[in-house]
Amino acid sequence: MPFETINPPQFPTPIAPYSAGTKAGNTVYVSGVLALGECGVVLHVGDAAAQTRHVLEVIKVTLEAGGATLADVAMNHIFLKDLADYAAFNKVYAEYFPGPKPARYCVKCELVKPDCLVEIASVAHIG
Repeated sequence: MPFETINPPQFPTPIAPYSAGTKAGNTVYVSGVLALGECGVVLHVGDAAAQTRHVLEVIKVTLEAGGATLADVAMNHIFLKDLADYAAFNKVYAEYFPGPKPARYCVKCELVKPDCLVEIASVAHIG
């Protein structure tokens, strides 16, 4: 099945060879999102809640560019640099998913940029 790429123009060019998202049929896949600004500069250094909010806003816009919404998200893949940020992350995350919760997992790991604390990749199903 062919897929279309999703690269919202308001976001910086990805820092590696990938698309911000892809759409195949009724499914939208959003690549792992970090709290990055122009030229790959890390935003909200040291603030997991602010980074989480930024990441989820980027995911929201990417989904919308593919014809989906946060309510269509079926799965989130979550990566935290430090599990001490788990509570701050969950507080913001709950604001973005107030209704039925998507499936998810959360892994503690190093992220591609040392000052990044949160990364999320999402899968949404439309309809």
